[in-house]
Amino acid sequence: MRVRLIPVLMAVAALLACTVTVPGTPTGQGGVVAPDKGGAADTSFVQNTDGGEIDQLAATVVDDVRAYWTEKFPETFDAEFEDLSGGYYSVDTADASSPKPPCTDNAAQVEGNAFYCPTADVIAWDRAALLPVLKERFGEAAVMLVLAHEIGHAVQARTGAGISQRRADPGRFPTILIEAMADCYAGSFVRWVVDGKAPRLRIEQRRLDSALESLITFRDPIGTDQTDGGAHGDAFDRASAFQDGYDSGAKLCSGMTVDNRRFTLTGFSTAADAQSGGNLRFDQIIESITPGLDAYFSGAVAAAGGTWTAPRARPVSGDPACEGGRQGPVAFCAGDGTVEFDDAEGLPALHKDIGDYATGTLLASRYGLAARAAAGKPLTGPEAQGSVVCLAGAFTGSLFAAEDTRYLSPGDLDEAVQVLLDFDYAARDGQGGALASGFDRVARFRTGFTDGARACGLG
Repeated sequence: MRVRLIPVLMAVAALLACTVTVPGTPTGQGGVVAPDKGGAADTSFVQNTDGGEIDQLAATVVDDVRAYWTEKFPETFDAEFEDLSGGYYSVDTADASSPKPPCTDNAAQVEGNAFYCPTADVIAWDRAALLPVLKERFGEAAVMLVLAHEIGHAVQARTGAGISQRRADPGRFPTILIEAMADCYAGSFVRWVVDGKAPRLRIEQRRLDSALESLITFRDPIGTDQTDGGAHGDAFDRASAFQDGYDSGAKLCSGMTVDNRRFTLTGFSTAADAQSGGNLRFDQIIESITPGLDAYFSGAVAAAGGTWTAPRARPVSGDPACEGGRQGPVAFCAGDGTVEFDDAEGLPALHKDIGDYATGTLLASRYGLAARAAAGKPLTGPEAQGSVVCLAGAFTGSLFAAEDTRYLSPGDLDEAVQVLLDFDYAARDGQGGALASGFDRVARFRTGFTDGARACGLG
C-alpha cells in the first residue's frame, strides 16, 4: 500500500537526541513479535510502564536489541556491552500527572518523542503519542527502528563517538554524523532480525519498505545545517546509513567519520531553494532535464562501446502504450526510439504529490533503458530492472558531484527516494516487470549514485 508522507522534523530539546512528528496513513503491516519464539518480553524492567500492548512491544524490541549488542559489541569494539545504567522509561504524555523521566522537567516534554540522554544514560519513549502512531501508520517494524536507533546512541556513548563528543568537538562529530551512525547501527540490528537470529523478533526483508518509510519521514527540512542540533540527514542520507548497516554490519558503522562519509543534506542549497523547495513546474522539469540526460547517457554509452542516439521525448495522454508491457507514466519505446510520458494525469500527479525530481528520476530510468538498448544489452529481466534504476542513480550522482543546479536542487534526493519506495516504475523493464521491493530499488539507485554507470551493468 502506498504511504503518502508529509515530512516534519520538530526542534530538538537541548538534552534530547530525537524528536519527531509522525504523518502518514495506516499501512496494515503485520507484527514483528514471533509467538513461536516466546512472544512478548516481560515489561517489568521498564520504569513507569503500564504493562500494555505498546510497552510490551517496546520491551520486546529493547530486549532483542540488548541481546544483539551483547553479541556484537565485543567483536566490534573488543569490550563487553554494558546495559544502560539509567534504565528505560515509558511515558504517558496523555496524563499530565505522569512521572517525568530523567533529563526532562515534565512528562509533556516527551510528547511525540523517543530519546537517549547521555548524562543519565537513559532511554525514554512516549507510549501515548509516538509508538502507537508509528505502529498504526508504518507497522511494528517502525517501532523497532526507532528504539534500535536510540540504543545506537547509547552504543556511541560507550565508544567515544556520541552526543557528548558532538558538543565537545562539533567539527569532528557533527550532529548528522552522530545520527547517521545510529541509523547505521539500527540497520545492522534489523539485518540480524531478518536473518532469524533475534530471540523474539521476526521480519522478512520484503516488509522493510514501510519501516524505511518511517525512517525517512523524520528527514530534515531543506536548508538544515549539518551541525544543527536537530539534523538527522535528508531521506537519501538516512536510507543510505540504514542500508549500509544492513549490508555491512556494525563494524562499518563504528568506522564512520567526517573523512569517509559524504552527506547530501546541505548539498548546494540557496535561500531561494529553501523557500521554494527547489521545485520546477512540470513543463519546466521536462524541458530542462532532457538535455542533461542526453549528454550524460551519450557519454555512458560511448564508454560502454555503443553508439547513442538521443530518444525523442514525446507527450501522450495517459500511460504510454509501447510494445511489450506497461512501463508506467514514462516509457522507452524501443521500436521507434522515443521516450513517451503522460502529460495529462499520471506523471503530473506524481510531480505534484512528491516533487519535480520524482519526474526526473522516472525520466532518467527510461533514458537508462534507452542506454541499455544502445549498448546492446537485454531490455527485460532482473538484470535490466536493477540496471535502469541504478543508471537513474548514476545520472543523479553525476549532477550532485558537479553541483549542477540546472537539473538538481535541494530536496531532489528526498523525492527520488520517495518515488522509489512508493512506486516500482523506475525499475520496470521493457515488458513492465520490475524489482518488487522499494528497499532494493533504493539500494540499486544508491549503487549508481555512488559508483557511477560502470556499476550498473552497462559496459
